[in-house]
Amino acid sequence: MRILYLHQYFVTPDGSGGTRSYEMARRLAQSGHKVDLVTSSAMLSSLYDFKNGWNELIIEGVNVHVYHQSYSNKDPFFKRIVKFIRFAFTCTKKTLTMKVDVVFATSTPLTIAIPALVYKKLKKVPMVFEVRDLWPELPVAVGAIKNPLLIKLARWLEVYTYKKSDYVIGLSPGMCQGVIDTGKSPGRVVCVPNSCDTDLFRRVEKGDLSCLDKSLSFIGSRKLIVYTGTFGIINKVGYIVELAKAMLTIESGICFLAVGDGMEKADVVATAKSEGVLDKNLYFLDPVPKNDIVTILARADLALSLFGPIKEMWHNSANKIFDALASGTPPAINYGGWQQDFIENSKCGLVLSANDFEQAAFDISAFLNDSLANETAVAACKRLANEDFSRDRLAKTLEDVLVDAVEGVSQ
Repeated sequence: MRILYLHQYFVTPDGSGGTRSYEMARRLAQSGHKVDLVTSSAMLSSLYDFKNGWNELIIEGVNVHVYHQSYSNKDPFFKRIVKFIRFAFTCTKKTLTMKVDVVFATSTPLTIAIPALVYKKLKKVPMVFEVRDLWPELPVAVGAIKNPLLIKLARWLEVYTYKKSDYVIGLSPGMCQGVIDTGKSPGRVVCVPNSCDTDLFRRVEKGDLSCLDKSLSFIGSRKLIVYTGTFGIINKVGYIVELAKAMLTIESGICFLAVGDGMEKADVVATAKSEGVLDKNLYFLDPVPKNDIVTILARADLALSLFGPIKEMWHNSANKIFDALASGTPPAINYGGWQQDFIENSKCGLVLSANDFEQAAFDISAFLNDSLANETAVAACKRLANEDFSRDRLAKTLEDVLVDAVEGVSQ
């Protein structure tokens, strides 16, 4: 097939961010399909010297078309919306010059559906849409979108996109149900959760930090708990400050490391300093490439995934959990939903109290000092990574959906 893959925030393992589209696109190319991926330079600017306008790259057999556009996850939400819309229309013009058999668009943002919908309408090809977050439910829930007209418009685009898509892919059962609740036929909604790249993690020795540019000597012989991701409104990474503070009175042999950036990072660091945990048992690093995240997770004893009390976010399929599984590092979360269910059912990690920080710190300490619980969790991580959430298996599911979409049109 000739596949048009649309993702505004494409990134490779050499950059910082989720690499789902990279992994899926390269596997599609390896299967013999011609893949044209259209993206912005938002997550790639630190890796390449782009000229203004469109740039062409070939990455792992994928033709990557990059529109140079400045971006920061610290930008105000309205400014980001403007960039979303601008890219959607620029992308539309670009894609209409291409000839493909199927268009596959992956959110966020929801506006990536615009070029896909236009291409489907004008070129008469099937369209598959992938939902990474339920929009606009999530930004409305956190108060990022308040204008009633904008909310109404976003909800119309959401429902219209699902209706016009030949298939919709959701990253969790909750996301799929959210799509079905809009009226989409269940037979046209497929769950393809985030997945584990076990090959990437298998190349790193457990506990070896020698390949990192930054010194992490502050860890010493202490057990390490890491958070790797965005310091955003929905993540509420300040939780880790409270954990570190509570841990001071429970166990000195445990430390925390938070890696990433975002709108709330400066506030979190300031709070850590005022609470007396900064550079004592809680440390911060700027974003690092995915390849370095692999190394850090291999050294970690526990990997945190955090969200505030926003139930709409519980349908998320957090990259950091699947990276933890792939590295054999037990995950720990402070929220509910399907991820809580599979962690508890498989005993691969911990579900922490969202409000009782002393209890959460105590549970972490008890878990890390229980060799049997640790061995059970690590074994469960490896089983989940190699079976339930194998990236090769889930990439094949995606390929099958795209094939079905094309064959359905040709019949």
